[in-house]
Amino acid sequence: MIYSHLFQPFLEKGREVQAAVIGAGHFGTAVVTQQNQTPMLRVSVVADKDPERAKSAFVKADIPEEHIVYSADAAEAAALIREGRYIYTNDPMIIMDIPGIEVVCEGTGVPEAGAGFCLTALEKGKHVAAISKEMDSVVGPILKKMAREKGLVYSPVDGDQPALLMAMVEWARSVGLTVISAGKARDGEFVLDEELGTVSISADGITVHEDYVAHVSPEDMKYFHKIPSGKAREYLEGRAKALAGLPGAGAFDLCELTMIANATGLKPARPELTDGILRITELPVAYCTRRDGGIYQDEGIIDVHTNLRRRDESGMGGGVYMVVRCDNAYSNYILTTKGQIPNDDCSAAVIYRPYHLCGLEVSITILCAALLGTDTGTLEYIPRFDLVKKALCDIPAGEVLGNDHDLRLKAMIRPASPKAPDNPIPAHMITGNRAARDIKAGELITYGMVEDRSDTVLWRLRARQDREFGL
Repeated sequence: MIYSHLFQPFLEKGREVQAAVIGAGHFGTAVVTQQNQTPMLRVSVVADKDPERAKSAFVKADIPEEHIVYSADAAEAAALIREGRYIYTNDPMIIMDIPGIEVVCEGTGVPEAGAGFCLTALEKGKHVAAISKEMDSVVGPILKKMAREKGLVYSPVDGDQPALLMAMVEWARSVGLTVISAGKARDGEFVLDEELGTVSISADGITVHEDYVAHVSPEDMKYFHKIPSGKAREYLEGRAKALAGLPGAGAFDLCELTMIANATGLKPARPELTDGILRITELPVAYCTRRDGGIYQDEGIIDVHTNLRRRDESGMGGGVYMVVRCDNAYSNYILTTKGQIPNDDCSAAVIYRPYHLCGLEVSITILCAALLGTDTGTLEYIPRFDLVKKALCDIPAGEVLGNDHDLRLKAMIRPASPKAPDNPIPAHMITGNRAARDIKAGELITYGMVEDRSDTVLWRLRARQDREFGL
């Protein structure tokens, strides 16, 4: 990997990069636990509103407990770090005043808190590795612009789907491939048992919270055979109808795809996306243009799918994919005959990465920021689209609106628009906010429907983003 060559001079000089993690959840903890296996990286501070959870991240990283110390004072923490200690705290702001910390990994998942931490980190001269997609989907472009103006890095993190797919699309374009569509697989997968006539999905404790089983009638089982040429739309609709009782893509999936659309210029075919139920081998069959037997009118589409497989088949692991082609006939022959999976007429093929390793890969983003002064996202990040939400039921005035797991709300991706009473409000500007009036089922939630929070960091950054990007 080219990073090894780029990092080698720093390794030879004994360079160490110190980072801090805010938010010791599933993702943030994995950043901490991988540090002992990563040359040049030291995660010196973990902050979480629950200090015991912050401490637990170091314990899971096999740091001896006598080396783990609580502190809520920046000067004290800096001195302890110089002695070789690791700091846990419930006050993330001390990180901003610890001189040795070069990179702040923000992983709270709370939009307002994340915006505040990222902004302060940049103001204090620290690079930012942004884990929180909720915050990034609202103000990521302006934070990246501000970072560049200060000679700093603001980056999505390797290991999560947005940065991985951004890099994949950028690579494809750099070698001259045409990206017909690209997207991510849901973490949860549909497992087909043809003998029992069932399709099931197992709880993972993160995106799917209980096991589900659907019984497929004999007449509908035909839709779970390989999609015949020209039948993509029919088979996707048949599968969706037969498995209507199983959970589909969540708002968190669309949140990540909003980031990717803003970074790559790919666009949704429709606001709700397709969420097709597809085998890996069927991606180039269905997720290409109609002239090639697929479902899309145009090229350059962003989408999501639920992977379909038998229990003895490999899955996608919540990974990412692209359906691509070469515009030269001989090049396209190479593309479709050298290991990639083509569609029926070999006009396109799928390239995919069947895993995302979350916090285990974030070290690349941290080291690139501190050592190379570059991010691991895309060159540009433009607010082309917003994640927005509509009400699935009546919501009375005064009720608090939730995050991407709020089942009263349905997510969509729409063209970005500026603040105005009748314009859709970005989804995570309503997280934790109250309805200013009664919202009826089916209504798209607009700025005028929620309390105005213009005094908050998130809303101020969004206003600046709207101005500077000309929305």
